Amino acid sequence: MPAHSVDIQVRFADTDMLGHVNNASFATWAEVARLQFFAALGEVSNNWILASLHIDYRRQVEFTDRVRVDTRIERIGMSSITVIQTIFANDALAADVIAVIVQFDYATSKSKPIAPELRAALEPFVGPS
Repeated sequence: MPAHSVDIQVRFADTDMLGHVNNASFATWAEVARLQFFAALGEVSNNWILASLHIDYRRQVEFTDRVRVDTRIERIGMSSITVIQTIFANDALAADVIAVIVQFDYATSKSKPIAPELRAALEPFVGPS
């Protein structure tokens, strides 16, 4: 199963005074990678909301590290997608991220079904993490 990979530029603002990356930056990196993943599929909809975010931190990341985020899909529901992401620093596992995003209709304030075309584009990325 393929993964969509995104290289992340670590910014000085991501770090503390010792050069360690702040834990909140991991969530931002995962979001950047999710947005680039969907853009690569041709999905530029602004109708996604984040329903759940879970991060398991595996190692510290420093300002000078090369960071990459790999994105896969664990599950496609009727209106939600479970996204599995792995953050690497210098090719070593730095964090595991699980996000559930929901296709959302802002006019009705309710979830809406995932379009068949998007479902088909996501299928090659579905599988175990």
